[in-house]
Amino acid sequence: METIVSDRPESFAWSVWAKRHPILIKQIQDAFPYPAEVHRALDALLEETLSGVIQRLPADAHDFALWEDWDRGWYGGSWLSAPFLWAESYFYRRLLEAVGYFRPGPWQGIDLFGPAKHAELRTPTVEAELTALDDVAGLPLTEQRRALLEAALWGNRADLGFRITAAAEGPSTDLVADDSAQLWSILDAASPNATVHLVADNAGRELLADLILVDHLLTTGAATRVVMHVKPQPYYVSDATGADVIAVLRRITSAPGTAAKAGHRLWTALTDGAITLRTHPFWCAPLTFRHLPPDLTEAMSPATLTILKGDLNYRRLIGDRTWPPTTPFTDLTAYFPTPVAALRTLKSDVAVGLTPPTITQLDATATAWRTTGEHALIQVRA
Repeated sequence: METIVSDRPESFAWSVWAKRHPILIKQIQDAFPYPAEVHRALDALLEETLSGVIQRLPADAHDFALWEDWDRGWYGGSWLSAPFLWAESYFYRRLLEAVGYFRPGPWQGIDLFGPAKHAELRTPTVEAELTALDDVAGLPLTEQRRALLEAALWGNRADLGFRITAAAEGPSTDLVADDSAQLWSILDAASPNATVHLVADNAGRELLADLILVDHLLTTGAATRVVMHVKPQPYYVSDATGADVIAVLRRITSAPGTAAKAGHRLWTALTDGAITLRTHPFWCAPLTFRHLPPDLTEAMSPATLTILKGDLNYRRLIGDRTWPPTTPFTDLTAYFPTPVAALRTLKSDVAVGLTPPTITQLDATATAWRTTGEHALIQVRA
């Protein structure tokens, strides 16, 4: 299957560079009182991605050698001709370079996406979601499982990068693949000694739903231990870092009722080791999970189940290629070192593991069902 690139006008990948990134750059420039040289660096990066060639990081960048290792011969070529997965990931690393995130000075370590992340936690929508937990707590266990798993799934639709150019959110329409029963079966079979690794995606509303699901796994005995993997640095607009976990936890504990109780349990679980927070440079790599480094593979291998959240993790899991949508999910994920579950709303061209009737139904809608975020899937490989 062909690797997805961005050189076809009006394709989804092309639109990310031509439509989404100019808006994103302007938002970053407006979010902070950056000096003129940062504005110039951001403008130059945008111009380079649209009409220039891919430049290397400065030789004194702390991760220069790492990105030299991750290069696959794309430096010096067109951004639009490089694999979309590789080029988009490198774009976010170059954003950090442009704003001085790693450089000594006043902007070192300041999350350029922080204002948007923090604003989302103060919305009425988040308030309503936290209040709704009181109702969920009164449901039978099977209904709690369904509600909280789907909250974590559809929370992925809160991705701030997706919303930059998406239409206003409408009602969710379709779960196009649902292996949730198999997910719970794997955990129940291992109980009371199940260990879950959760590779997070976005901060804000999605991370809030993820943490509530983690609390449910621990309090019901579906898992004895949860390892949460987050990004080591700001990435893809709203991806979760360790600082975002703390911000969301504080938001949960400040809510009334059931939410506050869950927040305090989560805080205690992080303290006593029932939840472990981890990160690794590879989570910001431009490569698929077939290139998992040995230390990360070794750390994850004992997991009863790894839950991968979001669109980017899905692309990295199965490969960012033009797979026929009927390609079996289990075939493409057989290499992964643990049983794996993907929870993902569809926001890019890649989709596999769908049945022919489902594809026929989706194609009949005459919408870009692969990229609108109106469809979602739960896929499991035991």
